[in-house]
Amino acid sequence: MKKIVNLFVVAFFIFLFLSGKGSIYAQGRGGLRGVVTDSTNSEALAYANIYVKEISAGASTDVRGYFLIPSIPAGKTYTVVASYIGYNSKEFRVEIVENRITHLDIELSQTGVELQTIEKVGEKIMETNATDIGLQRIAIRELEALPKGVETDLFRSLQYMPGVRTTSDVSARYYVRGSASNQNLVLLEGATVYNPFHAMGLFSAIDPEIINNVEFYKGGFSAEYGGRISSVLSVLPKEGNKNNFGGSVSMSMLTSKALIEGPIPNGSFVISARKSYSTAILDKFFNNRNAPIDFYDVFFKANYADLDTTGSKFTVFGFLTNDNIKYDDPLKSDYKWNNNLFGLKWFYVGDSPLYIQLGVSMSNFKGEVIPNRSKAKPQLNKIGDVTVNADFNYIFDTKDEVLVGLEIKEVNTEMHVENSRGAVSDIGANGTNLSFFAKYKFLRYENFGVDIGARLLLTRLSAGGGNNNPFEPRVSLTYRILPQIALKAAYGVYQQDLTTLTDESEVISLFEPWIIVPEYLDPSRATHYSVGVELNPLENVSLEIEGYYKEIDNLLAINQNKIYSTDPDLVAGTGESYGLEIMAKFDPSIFRFSAAYTLAWAYKEVEGWLYYPRYDSRHTLNLSFEVNLGAGWQASLLWNYSSGLPFTQLVGYYDKLYFDDPNDPSNLVDPARPYALLGDLNLGRLPDYHRLDFTVSKKFPLFFMDCDFSFSMLNIYDRANIFYFDRKTGERVNSLPFLPTATLRIVL
Repeated sequence: MKKIVNLFVVAFFIFLFLSGKGSIYAQGRGGLRGVVTDSTNSEALAYANIYVKEISAGASTDVRGYFLIPSIPAGKTYTVVASYIGYNSKEFRVEIVENRITHLDIELSQTGVELQTIEKVGEKIMETNATDIGLQRIAIRELEALPKGVETDLFRSLQYMPGVRTTSDVSARYYVRGSASNQNLVLLEGATVYNPFHAMGLFSAIDPEIINNVEFYKGGFSAEYGGRISSVLSVLPKEGNKNNFGGSVSMSMLTSKALIEGPIPNGSFVISARKSYSTAILDKFFNNRNAPIDFYDVFFKANYADLDTTGSKFTVFGFLTNDNIKYDDPLKSDYKWNNNLFGLKWFYVGDSPLYIQLGVSMSNFKGEVIPNRSKAKPQLNKIGDVTVNADFNYIFDTKDEVLVGLEIKEVNTEMHVENSRGAVSDIGANGTNLSFFAKYKFLRYENFGVDIGARLLLTRLSAGGGNNNPFEPRVSLTYRILPQIALKAAYGVYQQDLTTLTDESEVISLFEPWIIVPEYLDPSRATHYSVGVELNPLENVSLEIEGYYKEIDNLLAINQNKIYSTDPDLVAGTGESYGLEIMAKFDPSIFRFSAAYTLAWAYKEVEGWLYYPRYDSRHTLNLSFEVNLGAGWQASLLWNYSSGLPFTQLVGYYDKLYFDDPNDPSNLVDPARPYALLGDLNLGRLPDYHRLDFTVSKKFPLFFMDCDFSFSMLNIYDRANIFYFDRKTGERVNSLPFLPTATLRIVL
């Protein structure tokens, strides 16, 4: 198998070399390529539309703002129209030269007229053959329009999509199509973020201020992504203002933050920092209990363009986060965790229809439990990786594309744990994942598209139990039977060598260490099946319906039946999930309405026990309404409903005694304390959850500044949604009550 792959790689690069030396297009034809940016700051405009009038053909820009229209008849001058919703369209007259790619860089300006319509910046115009089932694109302005918890948050916005849910108001951890949160891949500028949460998981650690665009794959993702078996969240940050120095400051009831950006020679930079300053608002999320949380995050990015090489660009970036939970009571444990991420990328566009991207990144996470004088034991977890990747994308004159890539990921993990008797375990592991992927996008027909490819794991992080299959096939397709109706489907196999140790009986888990799958177990392996239909019966009405089925083998779980030291810490089980997702949108410009509904089932089976995971919810419904009131005013409503989540019921107590010496029963360490006796795992169901949120915002100038004030009311009718039952007292603990919040943002 390795020999075949090596031959394929060599053959592909020989092909690229020859294609660069020979004719790019058939005789009498040329191409048009360029990048589309915002005229005020030169930020790339992803999903802008480029249209050539005379031949009724065009293309959309990718996430970097680049576009390519191949195989245009040469020797003529054409009218090229660039458009982007929320921006003024532009027309250009461009001459196409035979056997050459003509470069056209385009700057679009935002519409300056204040209209009483909903802003739809960044919304991609429909591509009739796009193989994008399970893909959701998120624009930052859509995030800002949603009702805010305390402030705008990326992960909170995901839970309003069909197929995605969280387990409480207290956690932004998201679960996609019946899979665990540690099976989601989070990428920032293409680098892995291992713990992308602040404040015990309450908020995303990725500040929305730094985001340019987001792509979220709920399943069926293509061959360029690997290492996780559930979903992919890819965040592309801003590049910084290439024209002028500027910045913004903002303050919410939880954090204050600042952003600075500006030009550098042949490039730009952006730096963002956010810091918590008060945790009083967090107490509301924890049922008015003290939440002594302190956190910060810092992001920076700089770009440099090589003027001697058209389209060549270097990028360096970094991301730092730090969280501390420190109680005044020395009898309580403290918690610390942080992320450190750095990377360098090189993007190259030559004189042929070839895109090259090379990158190297380093990502580290450290989590720690500090017991102080409590009865807890010290715990420490570290995970770090160094990743090198190379991607090559070639676009044919038929519009077909081929993408191949190679990724080398070196991973090291450490875990230090101590049990109740003081026995210390230092567990460390390291491994190298060498993976190769290739895919072909068949896009030559306007109403039919296929994305077929595979990922091959040449080496693994884990040696596994001897039953490893290194091959991961992927395929997705779209067939548009009518201009208003498209049928879609996807299939894929995915594997995961990393996991976290998660106690499913815990309501909130602050320490979930990352480990490489032990050698006595095989890595988790999931198979995705999905089908869907996309309907656009009217210009302002869209309906998407998707059904999915997912099966997981080698699903890892903590061995709850471990008695002896020789017993394994982890055991393998299976998982299954399936469901139906419906997303309806009505957008007549005066207002915007959307409804997202999910009908879902999820199961796990471990050592003969079949049970519901804690994130299984049969019905979920999200209704949102947004209206632009004019004069800078905007308002939105969001109603969220979900059926009850599983929980493990409390069936009784017994007195637990602690002795220094088990042979001397008179030597008690502590008097008898009640110990909770739990029933079968997740056999009970909590009551249904629902709440209504409202936000109103106003944009206004103030001297030389642009201001944006937002006021939100969460849980307007003060629904008493249950969070959990306290196992010590048996009392009910509720989630977030009625809560007003406000934020102010100032752009300099």
